[in-house]
Amino acid sequence: MPQPEPLPLHGKDYKTDPYPLYRDLRQQGPVHRVTFPSGVNAWLVTGYAAAHSTLNDDRLGKNHDLGNDAWRERAAIMPEPQHSQLQAHLLHQDPPQHTVMRKLVAEAFAPRHVERMRPRFEEIADELLDTALGTHQDTGASGVIDVVAAFAAHFPLRVLTEVIGLPASLAARFDRDWGKVVQPVGPADPQRPVYEARLRGLQGYIAEVTEDKRRDPGDDLLTRLVVACDEGDITKEEQDSVVFQLLVAGQEPVTNQITTALIALLRHPAELRRLTAALHGGDGADPGLPARAVEELLRHDSAFELTTWRFFAEDADLFGTRIPAGDSVIVSLSAANRDPERFPDADTLDLDRTPNPHLAFGHGIHFCPGAALARIELQIGLRALLTRLPGVRLAIEDQDLRWIGAVLARGVDELPLAYGPSATAPTATGCPVQHRTA
Repeated sequence: MPQPEPLPLHGKDYKTDPYPLYRDLRQQGPVHRVTFPSGVNAWLVTGYAAAHSTLNDDRLGKNHDLGNDAWRERAAIMPEPQHSQLQAHLLHQDPPQHTVMRKLVAEAFAPRHVERMRPRFEEIADELLDTALGTHQDTGASGVIDVVAAFAAHFPLRVLTEVIGLPASLAARFDRDWGKVVQPVGPADPQRPVYEARLRGLQGYIAEVTEDKRRDPGDDLLTRLVVACDEGDITKEEQDSVVFQLLVAGQEPVTNQITTALIALLRHPAELRRLTAALHGGDGADPGLPARAVEELLRHDSAFELTTWRFFAEDADLFGTRIPAGDSVIVSLSAANRDPERFPDADTLDLDRTPNPHLAFGHGIHFCPGAALARIELQIGLRALLTRLPGVRLAIEDQDLRWIGAVLARGVDELPLAYGPSATAPTATGCPVQHRTA
């Protein structure tokens, strides 16, 4: 039978608010043919039950070798040799090699390990805000701060250096623009030369990081990866790809989630006031609210909107839809997390929601290994921002927020917030901080 015409899954309206589209798709059924900006066609899974089942379906593999020629023609946007050298990470591996590689990173991101580091992460958050606001911030001060430029773009990298053992001298040289290599840029795109330059820069940086650990090993994750490579447990391509994944996936989703969380709270002022009161403590404060709030904010607007590719090795049935072998299957985590069949009043931000079995970190063997760290970063980041920015509110109109165009992710590159009793919206948002005293 002829396949349905694919639905475009891109554009400003979609990236600004994808949830009306997801609601319509859920009502139509669990599987839909879609197309991405690069021209790649895929099968999108929506709805909580279907998403949960697909994420645990062992018929589906992640290795790019399973992709068919039609997928490979447009999906291998990252050119050779970088595609072969940087795409052999955990998200594109199946057992048994996935098991070997995941074991290497598991210890560094274990919940008990990262929880012991919480005091250091809190120091980092305070240091960043000290710089942005002034060490001796006057409680009556007013101002405007771009939360991304001043805090959210830096906090995850500073935390990551502590967790994986990235030397401060190398961390200081990391270019955040390198993270944009995960945003598709086709061969005919005018920005292709810029994209390829970022790729080469990132690849050179990864080579410096791994060679530094060979010369000066330590008791850290990066050293364990280098040793595993030298001992033949993983290939050089797998070593470099995992470092690539750590440096990109270990930062941008947290940066973006801080922005989506703050925007959600600002759109729900009663919940913002409740959370702020709980963070300040005092009589009647709910000590469990901050942790519950993070889970609900992850559910309500997840920064990791869609999963990466999955493939059937042979033609297969998926909830009544015949999927050709090698076609890409993608799960919409955001659509699943707003499914009213699983979450009552799913479009409502309810910080008291419990239980909250959201899929923001995926599920199954590819459940995000950094989930515990991400939760701690969000708890600390929101606490620092909401307790040190009194009366916080958007410094621009909501409709002027510019949502990033990345295929898999949600977030904004700039988030100007006004704070204090007399803060006023600026005429421009390019300046990270405009600090005034009331």
